[in-house]
Amino acid sequence: MSQYNRDEILEKIKAGQSLAGLDLSGTDLSYETMKGVDFSNADLSNSHLQNANLEGANFTGANLKDTFLFGSNLHKAKLDNANLEEANLQDTNLDQASLKGANMYHVALLGSSIEKADLREANLTRARLKRASLKGAILDGCNLEQSHLVRSNLSGTSFVKANLKNATLTNAIIENTDFTGSILDDVVGL
Repeated sequence: MSQYNRDEILEKIKAGQSLAGLDLSGTDLSYETMKGVDFSNADLSNSHLQNANLEGANFTGANLKDTFLFGSNLHKAKLDNANLEEANLQDTNLDQASLKGANMYHVALLGSSIEKADLREANLTRARLKRASLKGAILDGCNLEQSHLVRSNLSGTSFVKANLKNATLTNAIIENTDFTGSILDDVVGL
């Protein structure tokens, strides 16, 4: 559990302090504005950040396992090598975010906007991406095995050398999508 309460965390943010490496697990920071805050290597597991404005925030290496980020704004946020396993990012704005090498096992991204985001080498095994917009995103080298991309917009998306084995792409928009060198065994809807 977090070593700080909500008010103490908000005071640190207001003072412009870094939250890098802190234990913030189980914290509720929903509906707060935390643009550009440094959460790198922090533990935010089991936290609530619903509808929070986290534009440009740095979550590099952070633990966001089981975190509730429903409807939050992560536009241009940095989540490289972050652990987002089982996190709920439904209806979240991840446009132009960097998620290189992130662990997104069984993450919920239903209806999220992930346009022009960089997800190279991310683990999206069993990810739920129904109705998500990934226009222009880079998913090169990603593991998307058993992921659910029904009715997603994959226009201009790059899946070079990605693993899409057993993925479901039924009714997905696939225009100028690059699957060069990808594993497409048993893909449904392609």
